[in-house]
Amino acid sequence: MKEVRDRTVIETEPIKPKKVLYHLSYKKCIHCHHVFRAKAPGVLPKALYGNQITAQTAVMHYFHGIPMGRICEMTDIPLGSLVDLFHRLSGYFAPLVDLIKEQYRLAPVKHADETGWRNDGQSGYAWLFCTPESSLFSFQNTRSASVPRSIFGDKKLPGVLVVDRYNAYNKAPVQIQYCYAHLFRDVEKLEKDFPDSPEVKSFVSLLAPLLSQAMHLRSQPLSDEQYYREAKEIQKKLIEIIEGPAQHLAIRAMQDLFHTNEHRLYHWVQDRRVPPDNNLAERDLRPTVIARKVSFGSSSDAGSKTRSILMSVLHTLNKRRKDQSLESIFKNLLDEIAKNPTVQIASLFPLPKSIPRN
Repeated sequence: MKEVRDRTVIETEPIKPKKVLYHLSYKKCIHCHHVFRAKAPGVLPKALYGNQITAQTAVMHYFHGIPMGRICEMTDIPLGSLVDLFHRLSGYFAPLVDLIKEQYRLAPVKHADETGWRNDGQSGYAWLFCTPESSLFSFQNTRSASVPRSIFGDKKLPGVLVVDRYNAYNKAPVQIQYCYAHLFRDVEKLEKDFPDSPEVKSFVSLLAPLLSQAMHLRSQPLSDEQYYREAKEIQKKLIEIIEGPAQHLAIRAMQDLFHTNEHRLYHWVQDRRVPPDNNLAERDLRPTVIARKVSFGSSSDAGSKTRSILMSVLHTLNKRRKDQSLESIFKNLLDEIAKNPTVQIASLFPLPKSIPRN
């Protein structure tokens, strides 16, 4: 007895570049004697690698965090060629950094965070300035306030900046909301540091749940009226605890922290769009932390600059065009540049929904 059955198997081709030979003709105009030459499709000027493999490798490295060495093994592209490819690529997209920066400044809610990132064997930092629709990365050798100053400038900005309590952000010309998640951990730590103090235990048992309630309030299915009523009630209870009498020095220090920074603690009460935590920045920065463990940072200042540009562009693109794959979107941009190398790249870049087109 002979039977035939169908079986569907999903498979993919290995990621290996293939050579494509184009026969490009050129002709001279009999009137103006100008020579017109055909162009190879889907490749940047004077580039060896086509836009598909270029987009693919850029997304693999700067979005997914796959090390260059692994990409070279997968694609057979020499390491030096891949590095040169990314450096040239960053030159085309460098103008977008200022555009993303300006859009970030105008956002009603902004986030910022930083983490360690080595450069050429030296200690450095990866800074992230982000919104739900933008990601601006800056890989620098310093953790000083000069980096936030280069992003925010000196003029008063609209909206609220959500950060931890790192002093480098405090002089930014924008209203600041401190992250309650950091405060929550600091409050809980009091009980661990002073386990034998009933006063500390009582203080933590009152304050920590209120901080947790504040962080979870935005996720509740509440009308605006209900939200603001609940938010004001939580704020009232927080202030009562902070202004209560205390004998323990650790409690007094925590109360002083709340008193000193009262103007940076309650923007979430007045504007529902403002979260009382910095989870967005911490979540967006997590892939960089993972990449750091795998790649050990950048190998040069040029590499840090290229990484700043391409990560900003790719991560922002991913946030703004969720209806297409990131690789496809990026390749489309490369194709437009290939057609017209002098094109204003900013005119092709999608705007955030919060900023309408002119």
